[in-house]
Amino acid sequence: MHPWRVRNTRAGDPAKGGATQSLAASVLRRLEDMVLGELTPGAELPSETELAGQLGVSRLTVREATRSLQARGLVEIRQGRRPVVTHPNAGPIGDFFEAAVRRDPRRLLDLLEVRRALEVHIASLAAVHAGRAAIAAMEMALDSMRDVAHDPVAIHEADIHFHESLAVAAGNQLLSFLIEAMAEPLRTSFMRSLRGHLARGGTVEDVIEQHAWILDRVRARDAKGAAAAMLSHLEQTGQDLRTALALSDPIPSDSEGDGVR
Repeated sequence: MHPWRVRNTRAGDPAKGGATQSLAASVLRRLEDMVLGELTPGAELPSETELAGQLGVSRLTVREATRSLQARGLVEIRQGRRPVVTHPNAGPIGDFFEAAVRRDPRRLLDLLEVRRALEVHIASLAAVHAGRAAIAAMEMALDSMRDVAHDPVAIHEADIHFHESLAVAAGNQLLSFLIEAMAEPLRTSFMRSLRGHLARGGTVEDVIEQHAWILDRVRARDAKGAAAAMLSHLEQTGQDLRTALALSDPIPSDSEGDGVR
């Protein structure tokens, strides 16, 4: 038997439907092993015909498994070409966050809890690991926020860039991917929170200075200070979000708490 061949469990098995599903799952696992452990990003998978022969299954089974990998962002399929292993990306996770927020804007408060769990630690790590290039990227994002303070759309883009740059500075690629995955719902969050901030009597400059203090603590290599600055920023964001959400859809009083949830 070929070392890649998947045993066809359908023979002699009365539960044909279940056996077919088991076979498809085995093929999918084998292709996952190939994509995640044997091939590098940019490499092409063998053709459907080759894989079918190697695994001892039909081309249709291979095609379905490949499409499943495509849906998860693990391979890219283009017309007339073999599937290509993709570089790691946060697309599928981002789709989940975006869908949750679009269905119910109050999930922005849940997203904020996720951010607090991640970004307070990220700020601490960045204070320890950030190199010159990473700090320069954060400085550019902060300068951009100041330059476009009059433009609501542009300042939110600069804000996102600041948080993404901070995550890169932490030196943990998976944390960076998670922050990247939040980019679209973060745009919604920033728009709403700024609206709430202004309604509470705050200014755009206040928001910018919150980011400036985070950067100051990162530059000073003050891990505890950077974490505290990020926590303060997110708590302020929580209060701003609650105000913004209450303007359009009042939140029950029993949900009030520490500003994040």
